[in-house]
This record gives sequence, structure tokens and C-alpha cells, in this order.
Amino acid sequence: MSTNTSPAGIQLPKDEELVLKVIPMPADCNANGDIFGGWVMAQVDLAGSVIPARYTQGRMATVAVNEFVFKHPVRVGDILSFFSKVSRIGRTSITVKVEVYAERYRTQGQYIKVTEASVTYVAIDDNGQPREIPKA
Repeated sequence: MSTNTSPAGIQLPKDEELVLKVIPMPADCNANGDIFGGWVMAQVDLAGSVIPARYTQGRMATVAVNEFVFKHPVRVGDILSFFSKVSRIGRTSITVKVEVYAERYRTQGQYIKVTEASVTYVAIDDNGQPREIPKA
């Protein structure tokens, strides 16, 4: 069995980088007992910022959540894997795609895509103003 395919046949992205793994805990639950959507959004923002930080070489800020789709609930104890890749680099901003896969704690090795998002970050200077992204 390939490490990128779960027994259920869900393919993990091969063209994206694993940038974060985290396990939500009971304190992260909403009133329904599922993980609070805002908690997931915060983790996506963190995961999404990893690759842009390599390009901006300094301060940056989240300027847009272009898309955010919750496909399945996240449960306490799920092992979440956040994959990301750059989808666009502009003069001052970078947009990334983030996909989140869950391994249910009792069925590790089987993945389900729970969330996907597109997030844009802008490089900023010490005064919080946009600045050009350094050329590679």
C-alpha cells in the first residue's frame, strides 16, 4: 500500500506540501460536539502561511479568504493533515490552496477530505503597508 493512498482509496495530494499536522481536542468543540469551524479556519490560516513566508521574507498578513468549503465534520481526536501549494504570486501578494484531510483516530491510514480553502497573504512593511515580494 502506498503511503499516499488510504485503504478507502482517498488520494493525498502529491503536488502539495504537508505543512501542518494537528489533533483537535474537546476544548475545540462547538455546541454540537463537532470541532468549531472557527478553530479549523485558524489552523488553515496558519498552514496557509507556511509557504508564502518563504517568499515574503518578512512580515505578511492574511488579506482574503477567497474560498472556504467545509466538506465533512471534524471530530475530537482526528489527526488532521494540512497540505498547501501556491496557486498565484503577484507583486505584493501570494494566494495558496489549502486542503485538509482527517484520519479518524481509530482508523488511522484512512483519509477523508474535510476542508479546502484558498487564502491570500500580502507582504507588509514595518508600518503594515504592502511591499513587493523579493525576487528569487
